Amino acid sequence: MDINDYISFASANPVCYLATCDGDQPRVRTVRLFFADKTGFYFGTLSPKDMSKQLHHNPKVEVCFYNNPHNQAQAKQMRLTGTVEFVDDPKMLQRLHKKRLYLDDIAGRDLEPISEIFKVSTGDVHFWSLSDVMNEANLEHKVF
Repeated sequence: MDINDYISFASANPVCYLATCDGDQPRVRTVRLFFADKTGFYFGTLSPKDMSKQLHHNPKVEVCFYNNPHNQAQAKQMRLTGTVEFVDDPKMLQRLHKKRLYLDDIAGRDLEPISEIFKVSTGDVHFWSLSDVMNEANLEHKVF
């Protein structure tokens, strides 16, 4: 597999699950991929949120993208394990904010000043499908 196969799958299935650590307790939540390219898999959050605090304290994450097909025989997931880096790019932050203006309406305020972007630019990624249920040890992994 080429990294582009993973980027394409994540882009086609942007709603995913991201796991952090809170001390010794794993925490998982649904998030939405901002975008992915050869420089990494990018996400947004808000600095007051627990997720942000957890990522700043321990930047190790695992993200699971899932295609959610009608026919479960076609189910496929992509697991991405890596370390988060926070991105300080005002133009990218404006792009994220513009894409998620609906959150300002929900919060009743401008969220751009507390928005953060983070990416996973190095790590391990692999696909898994139901046909792999007894073959996990032999799955192809891509280190990027």
